[in-house]
Amino acid sequence: MPGDRYPDGHWFEPIADHLGAAYLRYSFTKGTEQEVSFLVEALGLEPGMRVLDVGCGPGRHAHALARHGLEVVGVDISQRFVDLAGQSAPAGATFHRADARRLGFTAEFDVAISLCQGAFGLAGGPGARIDGDGVVLEGIARALRPGGRAAVSAFSSYFQVRFLEEHQHFDADAGVNLERTTVKDEDGRDAEVDLWTTCFTPRELRLLAAAAGLEVEHIWSVSPGAYRADPPTIHSHELLLVAQRP
Repeated sequence: MPGDRYPDGHWFEPIADHLGAAYLRYSFTKGTEQEVSFLVEALGLEPGMRVLDVGCGPGRHAHALARHGLEVVGVDISQRFVDLAGQSAPAGATFHRADARRLGFTAEFDVAISLCQGAFGLAGGPGARIDGDGVVLEGIARALRPGGRAAVSAFSSYFQVRFLEEHQHFDADAGVNLERTTVKDEDGRDAEVDLWTTCFTPRELRLLAAAAGLEVEHIWSVSPGAYRADPPTIHSHELLLVAQRP
């Protein structure tokens, strides 16, 4: 039964199982080095720091951060992604299966990231809690040492509504975008899937951060492979929240 195979009941896990390494063929994954280089500078990351990558997927950001000399722990709800991330992982990067809605870390990391809807932004969907992404952010905040910083990306409500496509439906009440699409596995086999992505305004991110006990330092408009310290606009795919645990 699906419930036995996916005990956490998250809609994304069977999609990740189907995608496998084909996930890394999508264009939005090609900007990893630029994104990590930006974060290393913006967050003042130095060799030896401990980083938690929440929703690490096949490990692309964690691998790049480890190559900068950081100690990275990647977690993802998909065991398939965790296994892929562990293959050819550079020294300093380790991976574990974990549900971002139930993170078990307390004051262990200098930095925590959740990028490209790896976990934050995917807590919506059928039967989901209205505050599911807030729970994810609370777990991220709890994982940080005092003075530690979080970098979390999120789909922009402004962009999503402005450029809504015919195969998408935006739930204005929940702030969740539903997209019916086709994804391919490594062998090119298609699967029709539903993607539920929660979208945010800068104000909502500030409120969620405050509720999680984080102090907001920046909210920037970014796009995959084009992370910059730009103020929020209605033209960019994503918002990047940078906040600190007091």
